Amino acid sequence: MESQIESFRTEALAAIASAADEAQIESLRVQFLGKGGGLTAFSDRMREVSKEDKPRIGKILNETRSSVTTALDEKRSLLVAQSESLAFEGIDVSLPGTAAPVGALHPITQLMDRAISIFRRMGFALADGPDIETEWHCFDALNTPADHPARNEADTFYMPDGRLLRTHTSTIQIRTMQHCAPPVRIIAPGAAYRRDEVDATHLAQFNQMEGLYVDENVTLGDLRGTLEYFFRELFGKDAEFRFRPHFFPFTEPSFEVDIKAAALGGGRWLEIAGCGMVDPAVIEAVNAKRGDRALDPERHSGFAFGFGIDRLAMIMSGVPDIRLFTDSDQRFLAQF
Repeated sequence: MESQIESFRTEALAAIASAADEAQIESLRVQFLGKGGGLTAFSDRMREVSKEDKPRIGKILNETRSSVTTALDEKRSLLVAQSESLAFEGIDVSLPGTAAPVGALHPITQLMDRAISIFRRMGFALADGPDIETEWHCFDALNTPADHPARNEADTFYMPDGRLLRTHTSTIQIRTMQHCAPPVRIIAPGAAYRRDEVDATHLAQFNQMEGLYVDENVTLGDLRGTLEYFFRELFGKDAEFRFRPHFFPFTEPSFEVDIKAAALGGGRWLEIAGCGMVDPAVIEAVNAKRGDRALDPERHSGFAFGFGIDRLAMIMSGVPDIRLFTDSDQRFLAQF
């Protein structure tokens, strides 16, 4: 049996050395080491070996198994290396490689970052708040009457527990005043949600940026100067503005802001933002929740403003359909 094992090892090593590819190596592995392979057969015959010869024959068998296994692994590694080398033959490594596509920020994010940067230069801090809000923060504190259409389930997403998806980021203004004493100067960018029919100019989820400044002696002139500076930084120094009287429950007086600029075609006025002086009723509602008079309507005044980031991006880029911003079409997004 000893001579048979030696003969088997010689033949196995020779077959492995002459193997031409990985498939042949795998076939030889099964032939020599598999359950029905030659070494398994020798192991089964060990019961026929005398007790005195078993240690010696067993040692030879183990050495043969080890040498065959090692030869198979080394041959496989050699064949893999040769295959990879052949794959790279004829390639000129001095040629420039194929550039990988590089992504970019979404156009809405780009505009949001730019707007935040401008307001930061004017001393506004960045504030944030939850998307799921209470009716008090979203409506009551903002002087919104109980019969206001915005409070209807047809316009607002309500939760089973009575909370709702915020319909504007003004809720962040309320939360900031709850926890901070004047002076308060913040911008509040973020998502808002309304039950709007999705079309070329409306989405059920959209992005807003609102601002709030509360301190002593804040005037309507401060509001106008702030917005004019911001929009001229966006649209150019030639931008013209007009403030039209409007109504919002949480500001008094209230205004719509229109703009005309060469960057926007220059020929017509475009409605771009809403604003006004903070209604004293809002300050009183916050005081009641705070339990103090840190905000005094007799001493403190303030202004608030808000505009849609998505609508602003449409105006600036000439995009005719707001849904293009949410379709994730790489052909469209690559333009930005």
